[in-house]
Amino acid sequence: MDEKVKASWERALHPETLKTNIITASIFSMAFEMLKNSITEKIKGFFTDGFDENGMTISPEYKEKVLSLSRSPLYASLKWLENMEAIDDKDLKTFEKIKKCRNTLTHEMLEFASSGVDFDVTEVFDDMVSLLRKIEIWWFENLEMAIDPEAYPEDLDLEEVIPGPVWSLRMLIDVALGPEKEARKYYDDFVANADKT
Repeated sequence: MDEKVKASWERALHPETLKTNIITASIFSMAFEMLKNSITEKIKGFFTDGFDENGMTISPEYKEKVLSLSRSPLYASLKWLENMEAIDDKDLKTFEKIKKCRNTLTHEMLEFASSGVDFDVTEVFDDMVSLLRKIEIWWFENLEMAIDPEAYPEDLDLEEVIPGPVWSLRMLIDVALGPEKEARKYYDDFVANADKT
């Protein structure tokens, strides 16, 4: 048997490698959905003008100011964020890179399991966390802090702020893909403090 083919099958059939690769692809896909949700849903929420029996009612301005920017609600939302200077062209390129990697991991799972991929998954995870953080901090600074500035200290360092979605994503990555000690830390902290709340 050809050595490359043999190595590929050994990698694909090795139980630990296969499990890790499947978990990695699944977490990556979930993380990408969290990023997409942060991009689209916060804007929808911003354009909400009330609630009815079906849930949020979205202002007609959402169609005019956001959805008119692209046929895709996701890309319209990205364009809106760019117009608001929340993100820039470099961030849009980063998003495309993340999306391409997500598509590779999701649609070419067997190839990933057997041959690997031509990108560093950890690096792309970091790009995803950074982009999510940038968007969440923009909303925090321009909406939450702007609405109620007295609720925050004047010397608040935004570098120290960890938005909920960023913390959730980081925890998900640490628990699923990090070393056992790091993964156990979240669980042990939760168990130790669950009865205190």
